[in-house]
Amino acid sequence: MKKYNVAIIGATGMVGQRFALLLCEHPWFNVKVLAASSRSAGKTYEEAVGNRWAMKDPMPEKFKGMIIKDADKVEEIAAEVDFVFCAISLDKEQTKALEERYAKAECPVISNNSAHRWTEDVPMIIPEVNADHAEIIKAQRERLGTKRGFIAVKSNCSIQSYVPAISALMDYEPEKILVCTYQAISGAGKTFETWPEMVDNLIPYIGGEEEKSEKEPLKVWGEIKDGKIVNAEGIEVTAQCLRVPVTDGHMAAVFVKFKNTPSEEEILKRWQEFEGEAQKRNLPLAPKKFLHYFTEPDRPQTKSERELERGMAVSIGRLRKDTQYDYKFVCLSHNTLRGAAGGGVLMAELLADKGYFD
Repeated sequence: MKKYNVAIIGATGMVGQRFALLLCEHPWFNVKVLAASSRSAGKTYEEAVGNRWAMKDPMPEKFKGMIIKDADKVEEIAAEVDFVFCAISLDKEQTKALEERYAKAECPVISNNSAHRWTEDVPMIIPEVNADHAEIIKAQRERLGTKRGFIAVKSNCSIQSYVPAISALMDYEPEKILVCTYQAISGAGKTFETWPEMVDNLIPYIGGEEEKSEKEPLKVWGEIKDGKIVNAEGIEVTAQCLRVPVTDGHMAAVFVKFKNTPSEEEILKRWQEFEGEAQKRNLPLAPKKFLHYFTEPDRPQTKSERELERGMAVSIGRLRKDTQYDYKFVCLSHNTLRGAAGGGVLMAELLADKGYFD
């Protein structure tokens, strides 16, 4: 695989910091540019981040002295790199506009933002689940008038734990899904130091999260028709999302009713054997085994399982029959690795391997 020069747009924020850690020694991607708002431009990365470094691992030495560029200088950055990772912190319309400017400058965008998730020709890819949605990029390029430029987005962190588990069971035709998510504070870009109100607390509301949790799975499970991605039909998802006093890791309690109900043995077999394009292509960040089922009644636990396979695997447990739905179980994923920057890097690896950056 050739080496690609890349930029991290929004490098100073929490997801940008995670991108920096994941990409500092990446075998395919070389970070050529770190970019952020005009307030940070001209400073070194170390100066711009200051005391806001939120990762457990230290800031990579190779990035400390790198001068931050202004993310708004699109043509200048696009001329230096093959594509960009975008985790900028702007409002939705500003984000949409900035990402389209990069795409139209013939610089592909791997976005961690929600702004373009509902653009009909923008793929929202979980590499093990819907890698085929990359095919919509051809139609998007025709709309944008580009040869190389396009936008691909990562789905919301809240769905990364339970959508893969259900995706392994799609031919049993799930009809009704109820999910309650218990989401870590890093999903809000916070630590306990910056958000002391969360210590010994639980907040039963995360703005916009329930709508994303209910609607985004339908796009991921959808299909390409006439140059756009059409949502899956016949599946209803309802969600309740809570913020819990945990640093990293989103847990989900899941209830599913199927049209063709599988046995417990069939479900466990599917989870055991499930793999996707990321595993078949042996992508650098792909977990060797994507779905891990734990038989212990008190597992998975956030503290012990969130880092499984470098934080890129999904942990499942407590499968049992339900009195109102067919089955219930719990799922866990690392929200800033699998759910954010890691999912973005894995999606970029998939698209690189498919030749979309060439």
